[in-house]
Amino acid sequence: MVTEGRKMPLSSRRVAALASVWLLTLICASGCTGMREYFHNGLKVGPNYKRPAAPVADEWIDSQNSRISSEPGDYRNWWTVFNDPVLNLLVQTAYSQNITLREAGFRVAEAQAQRGVVAGNLFPQVQEVIADYTRTQRSQETALFPSIPASSPFANLAAPQFSNWRVGGSLAWELDFWGRYRRAIEAADARLDSSVEEFDDALVVLIGEVATTYVELRSVEQRLEVARENASLQEESVRVAQARLDAKAAASELDAPQAKANLGNTLAAVKAFEIQRRQTQNRLAVLMGMPPHDLTYILDGPAPIPRAPDHVAVGVPAELIWRRPDVRRAERLVAAQSAEIGIAQSELYPHFSINGMMAWEAGQFSDIFKSSAFGGTIGPSLRWNVLNYGRLLNNIRIQDARFQQLVANYQQTILQANEEAENAIVAYLHFTDQVRVREESARQAREAERVAQVKYREGEIDFNRLFTVQQLLLGQQELLAVARGNAAQSLVDLFRALGGGWEIRLDPPTGGMPSSELHGGPPLVPAPEVLPAPQPVPEMEGTEE
Repeated sequence: MVTEGRKMPLSSRRVAALASVWLLTLICASGCTGMREYFHNGLKVGPNYKRPAAPVADEWIDSQNSRISSEPGDYRNWWTVFNDPVLNLLVQTAYSQNITLREAGFRVAEAQAQRGVVAGNLFPQVQEVIADYTRTQRSQETALFPSIPASSPFANLAAPQFSNWRVGGSLAWELDFWGRYRRAIEAADARLDSSVEEFDDALVVLIGEVATTYVELRSVEQRLEVARENASLQEESVRVAQARLDAKAAASELDAPQAKANLGNTLAAVKAFEIQRRQTQNRLAVLMGMPPHDLTYILDGPAPIPRAPDHVAVGVPAELIWRRPDVRRAERLVAAQSAEIGIAQSELYPHFSINGMMAWEAGQFSDIFKSSAFGGTIGPSLRWNVLNYGRLLNNIRIQDARFQQLVANYQQTILQANEEAENAIVAYLHFTDQVRVREESARQAREAERVAQVKYREGEIDFNRLFTVQQLLLGQQELLAVARGNAAQSLVDLFRALGGGWEIRLDPPTGGMPSSELHGGPPLVPAPEVLPAPQPVPEMEGTEE
């Protein structure tokens, strides 16, 4: 006769279902997330992320200036606006070889691996294979030692010595009932994004530093050329002053020493500029991932200071939120910390797990894989952290406070980005105007020096007048070189403030200076692996807790 298993009455099943719903409601009520929000969040406790409000201006202060356009610009290869092939080569070589950029790339690889570790927690967290052998010697003098007759089938339980061989495995799987592990994946994804943005920011800074150093180098070279030209003019003044002294001309006793002192001062300035030029070249070499060495073969000799164009497109201030990598990185860190709040809140709820173990055990190794040697256990478990004396709640407050800190940091980063862009715009407008004024002043000073030289030779003026005019010429030419450098530098600062240049990592690697031409320099390091392009941050549900 076959007896069917007893079925639970319908009323009992209803009671069990209602009890389950009541228990779930009680659990949710004991935490920070209500039932409605729990289901709305996709069976996850804690707030869903929403990008914080961003304080940005509606337009640039100088948006009405005809040389500033609010149209979106293409900043992918912004340094090409200078039409300088040497600068283009330096940027590409630095992108291919810079060591700091490589370091940032490895941080991205670390974040990718860390994300994989976190994602693995969705699956059984403990999966172990065990194999061991034990030899046991038991004391026969204890009260716990069993007294079993030798003829009993259970006599082996009283054996004072025995061996045990075991091969098997265990598994423990905590179910992601409250979204703890899914929130951890959200945090890891956001941190991976932030590491990519950090790489992009390092690339923006690198390109800006290369362009800045190159402009500085060309400015120093022009000032060096000006000093050498003035030294040649002053050498002629020394020759004339010495000739007048030899001829015992009137008031010539002071002219020769004064002319020689003036020449010595200029020659000393030449040496100072040569030092500065070498130091700037060394900085360029390091930025390109090379030991400091002579870069003449790359720089192709002295060249004019890169000239800034008369017009530039800067878009609108709101574009800084998605264009600048440092702003995007700050926002991604906020998103990661928002997920940490959900992880902390999940500790208020019980943890449901499935645990299991199976093994083959035998006293003799030859018996270990017999069917009778197999054994195991499996079953659910519940763990609920209670009576933690405020530790769990205070940890949630800690995570929320960190979230608010990162929100403030994100908003401050946007304000600083806006400030940097405004400062660069006003500098660009006024320094380019200053160049026109300095060019005219230098032209007039050169003409005055030419006339003064003629009059001094003819004895119409004394050397003091010539000395004053020569100092004026040197000063005006130096100021012109500085103004041209400032104008180019202000444009570099502007493109850097707008977050331009990081897009080149989306291009196929092109390398820089061929390694066969790096006379004594190290071989090129392959360009960093192309990273995913940043995506616009989606508007998500509110962060109300």
